[in-house]
Formats: sequence, structure tokens, C-alpha cells
Amino acid sequence: MTTNAGSSGGLFDSLRRLLATVIEIAQVRLDLLSTELEIEKQRVLAGLLFGVAALLVLGVGVVLACGFVILLLWDGYRLAAVGVLALGFFGSGLWLMRGAQERLRSPGGLFAASVAELKRDQSDVAPRM
Repeated sequence: MTTNAGSSGGLFDSLRRLLATVIEIAQVRLDLLSTELEIEKQRVLAGLLFGVAALLVLGVGVVLACGFVILLLWDGYRLAAVGVLALGFFGSGLWLMRGAQERLRSPGGLFAASVAELKRDQSDVAPRM
């Protein structure tokens, strides 16, 4: 009678330990996923802040440079200077917009470490032939 109860308890203990191990693995993977998400969030925020600051400084520089060119050519070619500068900025804007679209369409490496760990777990658990 003790043997039967011991083997029954042994089976349930094994299942309980297996479930605890599965839950622990899932917890570790979720921790890794949340860490990667936090790192990616910080990277994107820092990139956006630097980008906004760069655009602000470049914008001021461009306005001053355009004013300089127009004042330099004020006597004879002010309309030509304004036209060339406008075309240059329009072309640059289109080029930058196209580059932004290409970058947004390309897939990122978000959660790459988590995916690699899950693939490794899957290959470890998969039956070997």
C-alpha cells in the first residue's frame, strides 16, 4: 500500500516539477523579452531626441545659409538664388522621404535574442532521430 501511494505521489511530484520547470523557463523568456523591449525603447527614444536636436540645429543653419546666399546675390540674381535653393530643398526632401520609407519597410531585429533562445529551446526539446 505504501509502494502504490509512493509511486502515485512520485508521478504527481514529477509532473509538478515538470510544470514548475516549464513555468520557470517561460518566466526567464518573458524577463528576457521585457529587457529587450526596454533596451529597444531606450534606443529609439535616444535616437529620436538626437534626431530632433539635429533637425533643429540644421534647420537654423539652413535658414542662415539661404539668407546669406540671397543677400550675397541680391543685386543681380536674387530670384535665381531663391529658385535654385527651393529646388535643392525640394529634391533633398524627396530623397530623404524615400530613404525614410525604405528604412521603415526593412525588418528590424527586435526580440532577436528571445527568438534565438526559443529556437534553441525547441531544438533541445525536439525528439532526435
